[in-house]
Amino acid sequence: GAQRPRGPQRGKDIKHEISASLEELYKGRTAKLALNKQILCKECEGRGGKKGAVKKCTSCNGQGIKFVTRQMGPMIQRFQTECDVCHGTGDIIDPKDRCKSCNGKKVENERKILEVHVEPGMKDGQRIVFKGEADQAPDVIPGDVVFIVSERPHKSFKRDGDDLVYEAEIDLLTAIAGGEFALEHVSGDWLKVGIVPGEVIAPGMRKVIEGKGMPIPKYGGYGNLIIKFTIKDPENHFTSEENLKKLE
Repeated sequence: GAQRPRGPQRGKDIKHEISASLEELYKGRTAKLALNKQILCKECEGRGGKKGAVKKCTSCNGQGIKFVTRQMGPMIQRFQTECDVCHGTGDIIDPKDRCKSCNGKKVENERKILEVHVEPGMKDGQRIVFKGEADQAPDVIPGDVVFIVSERPHKSFKRDGDDLVYEAEIDLLTAIAGGEFALEHVSGDWLKVGIVPGEVIAPGMRKVIEGKGMPIPKYGGYGNLIIKFTIKDPENHFTSEENLKKLE
């Protein structure tokens, strides 16, 4: 049956992964990445030959493909095949008029440097999109170049949305009688965490330090730092029987 004329098709997106540490996602990072892409030939402006010398292939009506109908026994099958006259280009160009730069292919390769900005607070799986920067082709709308943020695991912190989770191991004396410890934050600063005497810390208990989590994009501010405690039990026979009676 007759087909409606369609507008230009959209090309495929090009996707790349960009790795970032938790420190880089906290502070932000700019990376310069080289991209090899296909562009319309600058010499012939994507025509494939001299102006006026490129003719539309009448065998395939400029489509580059033909439909062939074959009867195989009782079945009639319709195949799509590359046009044998224009070899899939859709155009007929006299060899003497063919573009010397692209050899009639209409496209050439280009190396482009893209500056990729990882903004503070970005999350794993978030996309950074460069619209229309994918491969070019005649009568095709270029797709996008998409960088997908990949968060590397951290040795000390885990991320929960905009919050950071830190697992701190303290000894039994500190859990019962109080004390303090320091930790290095992803910002590069050292934080001092105090446990008030009498504030008994049980295994799995959590302490929240407000504003020490990850930056919150668009809205501003920071998430929270959640410290999850584990208690290190004392060694067997850690003290005398007399001290144990005092402790009791």
